[in-house]
Amino acid sequence: MSVLELQGISKSFGAIRALSEVSLTVRPGEVIGLMGDNGAGKSTLVKIIGGNFAPSAGSIRIADRTVQFARPVEAREAGIEVVYQDLALCDNLTAAANVFLGREPTRGVGPFRVLDYGAMYRRAAELFAELKSETRPRDLVRSMSGGQRQAVAIARARLSDSRLVLMDEPTAAISVRQVAEVLDLIRRLRDRGVAVILVSHRMPDVFGVADRVVVLRRGRLVADRPAGDSSPEEVTGLITGAIEAV
Repeated sequence: MSVLELQGISKSFGAIRALSEVSLTVRPGEVIGLMGDNGAGKSTLVKIIGGNFAPSAGSIRIADRTVQFARPVEAREAGIEVVYQDLALCDNLTAAANVFLGREPTRGVGPFRVLDYGAMYRRAAELFAELKSETRPRDLVRSMSGGQRQAVAIARARLSDSRLVLMDEPTAAISVRQVAEVLDLIRRLRDRGVAVILVSHRMPDVFGVADRVVVLRRGRLVADRPAGDSSPEEVTGLITGAIEAV
């Protein structure tokens, strides 16, 4: 059974056609590298899957059920989480508070309730252990490295027991060591059966973790193949148009 199936997805903004008949199937525990030049349609496709945009045409199926997302919360309820490039973290809060932001557990009686920090710290610690991250629940995000911040964002995505995580340029503007940490986090998700769509311009990162490579060019899907059957040189040719669709 597939986690996600897109059939003929198209999206237009007035006279501008951002996507044209894109079809894609994502399976459990699969990492897909989504690549393309600026303006190729990657962000639009991510926002459609994440519930920010409705497609102009085509269908979305989750676990063999056709769905229509009107809001991001509906995609989250269907098991889809998006980790955007800016991560949307609050620097003045702890790792645990960021993991539970907007979903904080409470304790008490009737209307007299307070935040259950103990439960947040315990669950956050479990999520970081699951990801084999050294991030600590009580640490402030402002003091964290880029890799640790990604761990917080991914732990937040795991809180709802997601089946698919979309990651938008997670290794941009971080050090080599932190890149290795993020790629390890992606492998941890895959090992737990979570599917990942990795949007990236970095060829070594994509070919380091992806099972399949999907290339968009001018809103059209021009390649969808096992990463082992492709190469950075071929993907570069597909992105620029030097190589036709394969």
